Amino acid sequence: MSNLEREPEEVVLHGAGGPEVQILEPRDVPLGGPRTLSVRRTLPQRSRSLIGAWCFVDHYGPTPARADAVMDVAPHPHTGLQTVTWLFAGAVEHRDSVGSLATIRPGTVNLMTAGSGIQHSERSRSDARGLHGVQLWTALPDAHRHDAPFFEHADAHPLVIDDARLQVFAGSLDGAPSPVTTLSPLLGAQLDLPAGGTATLPADPAFEYGLLVDAGAATLQGRPVAADELAYLAPGCTAITVTAGDDPLRAVLLGGAPLGEPIVMWWNFVGRDHEEIERYRADWQQRVGQGPSERFGAIDDPAAPLPAPTLPGVRLRPRE
Repeated sequence: MSNLEREPEEVVLHGAGGPEVQILEPRDVPLGGPRTLSVRRTLPQRSRSLIGAWCFVDHYGPTPARADAVMDVAPHPHTGLQTVTWLFAGAVEHRDSVGSLATIRPGTVNLMTAGSGIQHSERSRSDARGLHGVQLWTALPDAHRHDAPFFEHADAHPLVIDDARLQVFAGSLDGAPSPVTTLSPLLGAQLDLPAGGTATLPADPAFEYGLLVDAGAATLQGRPVAADELAYLAPGCTAITVTAGDDPLRAVLLGGAPLGEPIVMWWNFVGRDHEEIERYRADWQQRVGQGPSERFGAIDDPAAPLPAPTLPGVRLRPRE
């Protein structure tokens, strides 16, 4: 999915210290015209930019069950990141400039590695009822941010721990690996608990963690977490205890080793400084105006590509 904000903020991503459990509140972000979604965004925000390498968390739906599409995002670019699409309901068709065509449904994961540059489109399928899920980005470490782009589509790895049923879609948990390629130490998993259920999950003390609650309410390490909130856990935990409230709980568990690299994120690009972002935008605008570009290639999609917003009138600089 694209970040369709017409005046995207510059975000410099860096690790930040904080309390053992920090609650991050969502903000509503409209993603454009009448056929696009409004999402609840919990990452990035001023109080926290990263959880491991996870740098972007959008949570959307459930949308009304109807025949017309609710996601219709024309070709747009990415650099320096991986996109991870995970659905609770519905279906989305993905196309990209490395020749991929895949439909994602609940239980499967789409992982697209942008590397040096890729373009893709995303459209919800009208034959699926409603749409509900998360769109996640991870920032690529410097060693891999110029890799050639690629795409993977796979089933998540099922796992049961105590009362919890988990589906590991990125990285690994308790020795259960996701089948897709991650380029820094990561974890992404859907966690389901019955009403009143509890689970104590093994944790890597080098990781920081986040729990995004989709349905129901949770208690994380004794701290209440409401629906749509993202709870952050600082490094140092060797176990994570999650308990459901009076209703069944569905949540997304994210984790990873702190990236340790300040990086600038603007619109759909991740770079290291103003000049890189400026160059990525210029390369994409060449694609918008003249067709295929060396960086972003070509895509089998008849829709006109989305133009990049105008860069702000000041130099993109790190925010302390």
